[in-house]
Amino acid sequence: MASSTEAPPRKNRVPRRPGDRIFAGVSTGSGVLILVALAGVAVFLVTEAWPALTAPAEDIPGGQGLVVYIWPLLFGTLISAVLALVIAVPLAVAIALFITYYAPRSIAKALGYIIDLLAAVPSIIFGLWGMNVLAPVTVDPASWLSQHLGWIPFFAGPPSSTGRTMLVAIIVLAVMVLPIITAVVREAFTQTPQLHQEAALAIGATRWEMIRMAALPFGRSSIIGASMLGLGRALGETMAVAMVLSASAGGITFNLISSENPPTIAANIALQFPEATGVGMHTLIASGLVLFAITLVVNMIARAVINRRKDFDGAN
Repeated sequence: MASSTEAPPRKNRVPRRPGDRIFAGVSTGSGVLILVALAGVAVFLVTEAWPALTAPAEDIPGGQGLVVYIWPLLFGTLISAVLALVIAVPLAVAIALFITYYAPRSIAKALGYIIDLLAAVPSIIFGLWGMNVLAPVTVDPASWLSQHLGWIPFFAGPPSSTGRTMLVAIIVLAVMVLPIITAVVREAFTQTPQLHQEAALAIGATRWEMIRMAALPFGRSSIIGASMLGLGRALGETMAVAMVLSASAGGITFNLISSENPPTIAANIALQFPEATGVGMHTLIASGLVLFAITLVVNMIARAVINRRKDFDGAN
């Protein structure tokens, strides 16, 4: 008698089609290529920055060492990107909610196209807009802020007579990251389970209460992930900030409306690299290495937040 614990016969594996094998190979190769390119960039930056990392402090531009040189640049990069995010995220969420839940379908579709087109505008166009249009407009408001709110460090003044200030750079960065954040958040809101929305409305909730109970909790992780993606874009922006701030070098300061503004890493590299030689060039590459590390960490955090989004049950 055959044993009752005998293993069932193994099923024959279905052979993979040539197209599937080719597609799997191309996909795997593409993923490996991205990692190789990222590793190549990291190796290049470390190799080129090494002379500045090991150079004496007096050989670094400014004569006070690499940390003293990079810290004001890092401060300007972080304060401009973070404050731009503070402006952009609430606007992006409000726009996404309006397009998804309030606007008529024809208007929502047109606004969606406009948001997508805004994301494709080159950064130099934003720089020209900020330098020639926005900067002159902010001169009088900056004077008013300095006069009435000068006790706040951000508006301590004296205000710049040209308007080319960190405040203008922050507004330009906010406009640049706005479509990226809006697109991701809008997609999250459109995927909110229909059953959850109908259940909230069925118990007597208003439209805003339905959004607060169903849409916002569902899209919370997407909002965080989109914000970090926008932060990564703002951290690495070059031409728009360089055109607005020009050769400004104000050191570490929270004053956003004066003519002396903390420069950013990317803008400083763009302005100084053409004339840099020797240790000065390697110093700029070392600052680029710092920016590369910060941007990489921000994007890794964004990806981790997005991957941790919990699945919601319900009909779509």
